[in-house]
Amino acid sequence: MGVGLDWGTVLVAALAYLSALFAIAHWADRRAAAGRSVIASPTIFALSLAVYCTTWTFYGSVGRAATLGIGFLPVYLGPTLLMLLAPLLLRKILRIAKTQRITSIADFLSRRYGHSPLLGGLVALTATVGVTPYIALQLKAVAVSFDALTGGGLETTHALFLDQGFLIAAVMALFAIVFGARQIDAAEHHPGMVAAIALESLVKLVAFLAVGIFVVWGLHGGLDSLFAAAAARPDLARLFGGDIALEGAASGVWVTTTILSAAAMLCLPRQFQVMVIESVDERQLDRAVWLFPLYLLLINLFVLPVALSGLMTFGGRVDPDLFVVALPLHGGAEWLALLAFLGGLSAAAGMIVVETVALSTMLCNDLVVPVLLRFRPAALARSADPAPLLLMVRRVAIVAILLFGYGYYRLAGSAYALVSIGLISFAAVAQFAPALIGGLYWRGATRRGAVAGVAAGALVWAYTLLLPSFARSGWLPASFIADGPWSIAALRPYALFGLEGWDPLAHALFWSALANIGTYVGLSLFDRPDAAERAQAAAFVDVFEPATTAVSQASPADWRNAASVGDLTRVVARFLGPQRAEQAFAGADPDEAAGPERLRLAERLLAGAIGGASARVALASSVSAGAVEAAELLRMLDETSDVIAHSRQLELKTAELERATDALRAANERLTELDRLKDDFLSTVTHELRTPLTSIRALSEILHDDPELEPEQRQEFLAVVIKESERLTRLINQVLDMAKIEAGALDWRIEAIDPALLLTQAVAATEALFLERGIVLSVDIPGNLPPVRGDEDRVIQVVVNLLSNAAKFTPTGGRTRLEAKLDGDTLRITVIDSGPGVARKDRNIVFERFRQAGDTLTGKPAGTGLGLAIAKRIVEHLGGRIGVEDAPAGLDAESGKGAAFWFTLPLAEAEAPQGAAG
Repeated sequence: MGVGLDWGTVLVAALAYLSALFAIAHWADRRAAAGRSVIASPTIFALSLAVYCTTWTFYGSVGRAATLGIGFLPVYLGPTLLMLLAPLLLRKILRIAKTQRITSIADFLSRRYGHSPLLGGLVALTATVGVTPYIALQLKAVAVSFDALTGGGLETTHALFLDQGFLIAAVMALFAIVFGARQIDAAEHHPGMVAAIALESLVKLVAFLAVGIFVVWGLHGGLDSLFAAAAARPDLARLFGGDIALEGAASGVWVTTTILSAAAMLCLPRQFQVMVIESVDERQLDRAVWLFPLYLLLINLFVLPVALSGLMTFGGRVDPDLFVVALPLHGGAEWLALLAFLGGLSAAAGMIVVETVALSTMLCNDLVVPVLLRFRPAALARSADPAPLLLMVRRVAIVAILLFGYGYYRLAGSAYALVSIGLISFAAVAQFAPALIGGLYWRGATRRGAVAGVAAGALVWAYTLLLPSFARSGWLPASFIADGPWSIAALRPYALFGLEGWDPLAHALFWSALANIGTYVGLSLFDRPDAAERAQAAAFVDVFEPATTAVSQASPADWRNAASVGDLTRVVARFLGPQRAEQAFAGADPDEAAGPERLRLAERLLAGAIGGASARVALASSVSAGAVEAAELLRMLDETSDVIAHSRQLELKTAELERATDALRAANERLTELDRLKDDFLSTVTHELRTPLTSIRALSEILHDDPELEPEQRQEFLAVVIKESERLTRLINQVLDMAKIEAGALDWRIEAIDPALLLTQAVAATEALFLERGIVLSVDIPGNLPPVRGDEDRVIQVVVNLLSNAAKFTPTGGRTRLEAKLDGDTLRITVIDSGPGVARKDRNIVFERFRQAGDTLTGKPAGTGLGLAIAKRIVEHLGGRIGVEDAPAGLDAESGKGAAFWFTLPLAEAEAPQGAAG
């Protein structure tokens, strides 16, 4: 490895980069204040999800690949598989979060299980303890990569609170406070933070790709030579040969890591923050489902090549986690090594900022505020505006979380590789998955089951993974792992109850999942949910069903002396400000009883600021003195939830019955109409077929029975037979065409076509018909017509039909004109004749099947009545319109009559019409 860079240069570059992030975040916040938020972009949303890729990805994946080859992949397979479930799972979570004004994953679970403050506090505490090692991972990665880049030039790296890890923690705490803890409403978005995270995602991707390209082509001359050199060494060939992957799969590592990574993508507080809380529209998922997996693919393209190169270059002299920085230094590309360091810094900074913001919100809303509201309400009552106090709690929580992470890094982080530290945190947050997923689809899941399940799983996780990490670092006796506590072999944390030979991670996942899911399902099956739980279960499970609009007003006496509108206005104003409170209860009498609907509204508004469980306690502790006891108000809120749940169920059932009735009625009407159309169709087709068949049979019999018939008359009869046969063929072809069109079975070839050419072909096909009848046919086709979008054969069929129709109705010596001209983004083609015209009352029916205009007393015109109907369906399929109007004056000055049949086709330059693809 090269000598390294001057530590002052690296420090200045790092601080300059972090300052740029501050500037980007400030710019995004200002745009949001001006009503032009950047986080509405689906691309920004998808890039923010890449906060999943921390220093674990940037450094640790190479370290894992150096040991397990392609065994690093399961960490990214889990999130990719989860994105495949986005339409079923993630979209439902997003809808619930927006409907309920969720502020965190702790608030989500608390709200689902009857606004349980105990469950919310347990999740917040578990997440904080579980994610602390993950924050330590980021600090460790930045510190060791700084040492690798500078050659250990910063002499204070071993002094407590004076090393690089502490410096990064301090800067990240400042960033999180400035851009993540400025507003009291945690359900609102943080555009500055999200914009910075999206930029960091791009920086770390570009940095890693640049290192990969340099290593493969700059140091080894291409992938072929790199893999050939590695394959020549038996100790390296196994890394990409597949055997090691099969060994990992057999031991359960692949399955375990895939499950944990999928659960982490869903349950890590930072992932829940960017994917759910910061999302502004469910439709952003449509792009994320493919862009995020693509990002994971790109950032991992060169993981194995970099690992192989590092092993060949350094052997065992350099920690594989540092190959990303060490290889550019070794190759003399100091600037690239600095870029790699900044990429790792980006990965760490993004994770730390979002994680601390999410955890601070959970600690404030689900631990501190409930305690203050229940045990120290006077402290809040003395404050006219508790918002500054709550913001201070969140900011102190941010600092405390980072201090805990820094402490874990100094105490236990040195004993583990980066990936191992991350997997400890993954296993911790995976304990939320059963209660979260079960709560989305299982109405019978209860509060006690969820609390017991999370608690049991978290305890097993702490015993089988967290405590052993302290033992491996020397803070607990080594015998704790080897012999178990008090030398009880059955309690060994890596071989609990005699389950030996498993990977520690798979072992911990098995026992924690067994305890978690078993307790959760078992207690829920034998428990009975209360009113609040039933209401929230319905709200979560049926979130896509129509919302309940009416609430039963039964037992109004229960509400007569409860909270007033003034009470609710005061408590909402204290937490969200007077303007927000006035908007919520505008026009209501302050002395009027609040009633269930306004209580629920106040609860929902407060939930966005202090969490669902705390919102209920705030309402209960803030009503007018003597109006109602706090416990009684909470009972009323639960009863309101129960009423809403029952009302929702009744409304859903009623709506389903109404939809079923409407569907049956419509189906019956359609069947009646189809039966009538069938009769009309059979009658018309029978008549149309019988007419030419009768003529053909009669004339054929004459020709057969009278061999002495004059040659001239024989030729005349044969001409009629041929003509009627052609008429019969046309009828059959038109019936078949109509059937294919309506069945969607007609073959279409949609492309850009030359309209002048196809119009010329249609004129040539019908010219003899006009000459035979002595009709003058004029053509007005400009020579510079742009291409249109259509099917050439079908368009010619329409034009020939309209020209034949004109020849049939134009009297001998009359005139017909074909013209084409541009009309906006369409081409309008018109056939004008000097015939009798089409009455206004008949202008719609002429395009129906077997319908022709004319006087039924004098007989209808010859023809099948299908030509115009087919033309209409062809034109509409191609995205155009068709119609008929009076012929313009001047075509036939004598009669002043005539019809103008026209249709339009979209220009090829215009957007292709819906359905034109056929």
